[in-house]
Amino acid sequence: MINEQKITEILQEFSFPRLSGTQWEKKAFNLALKKIKDLDLTPEVQEFKFTTFFSRVYPKILFFLGFLLIVFLFFFIQIPGIVISSIILIILIIILIFIMKKPEKVKFYKYLDSANLYVKLSSRNSSVNNEDSRIKNLFFFCHLDSKGQKFSISDRVRATRTWVFTLLISVGIIIVRGLFSNYFLVIYLVIGSIPIIFNGVSMIILLLNTTNNSSFGAVDNASGIACVYELLKYFKNENSRLNSFTTWFVFTGSEECGTMGIRNFYKVMEAFDKDSIIIINFDAIGKNVTIFDSWYKPEGYLDFYKSFINNKEGLRIFENPKKIILGTHSDGYFLKKKFYQGIEFGDLGSYNFMHSSDDNLEKVDPKLLRSLCEVIIRNVKELDELNAKKVK
Repeated sequence: MINEQKITEILQEFSFPRLSGTQWEKKAFNLALKKIKDLDLTPEVQEFKFTTFFSRVYPKILFFLGFLLIVFLFFFIQIPGIVISSIILIILIIILIFIMKKPEKVKFYKYLDSANLYVKLSSRNSSVNNEDSRIKNLFFFCHLDSKGQKFSISDRVRATRTWVFTLLISVGIIIVRGLFSNYFLVIYLVIGSIPIIFNGVSMIILLLNTTNNSSFGAVDNASGIACVYELLKYFKNENSRLNSFTTWFVFTGSEECGTMGIRNFYKVMEAFDKDSIIIINFDAIGKNVTIFDSWYKPEGYLDFYKSFINNKEGLRIFENPKKIILGTHSDGYFLKKKFYQGIEFGDLGSYNFMHSSDDNLEKVDPKLLRSLCEVIIRNVKELDELNAKKVK
């Protein structure tokens, strides 16, 4: 059904540094384009421009301004000039957050080119038009680019979480400051300084982090490319097509720079009713498989989700124990925030070496990817059978 050797070959072909917006990402795009055309398919291309400001500069500005604000309010609140400065900081933070709500529309700072590549396969149901509302859309996503960074993703996630939680704790302490009399001012200063110090340390780590082109991106995300491509090969055959689903196979660009690819592809998805869409995203699968849930759970979703956890093939799939996601971004998480139903496959164990030169072929298990694809095919077909009955 799925060829393990072919998966290995794809992993080898796409395991090279390919930073967003560079000639190396373009090389990965052209390679994927050629491989799809070799299947006698005609893919669609969605070109777009993006700024690196949102991903590489904007967070650092917020981290610094947030730290500066709590220091001002905690230590210097009684100085009139500091009050005015704090108000200006708050206004500046609000303006930045408002502008960055749609970063794909930002037209300043370093401006680069990228593109999404996708294939649409119609359902087999000839008795119902594929534009019929009863025909659903199944999207398979992966991203083409990779990136290296000074600090590992685990360190960055820890630093981001520390910064956020210590900021909230500091704000809480500042709010209840009036409850402390002058006799307890020293205690207040000692207790309040602790989260501020941790906030400052985490801020420094995040400010010192830099982006580079050192990662081969075998796990993140040649593994995802291999899965989506092999699934495309399988479903392109007429006899393998789904009866009640139009299937989409999407290779996004610049995911590693603020999820710019999916933000642009979202314009395509907006044309469909949300309940007609199911997402399966692949992002960094190494030696294990972690499944990430969605927030939106319409009728039938939980059965679909559990079909992976309790799969008949015996493939062990770990559920994500962390419900609060801070410091990590993916195409799947972007769509999750848009309240689409679906799942994402990754590997929490890969966070210790992702975005580094250690993300190489040795970290990926082709046999695992083959098994996951086979589980997906069976579960998707079972879902298709249920939906096909509704279409009739």
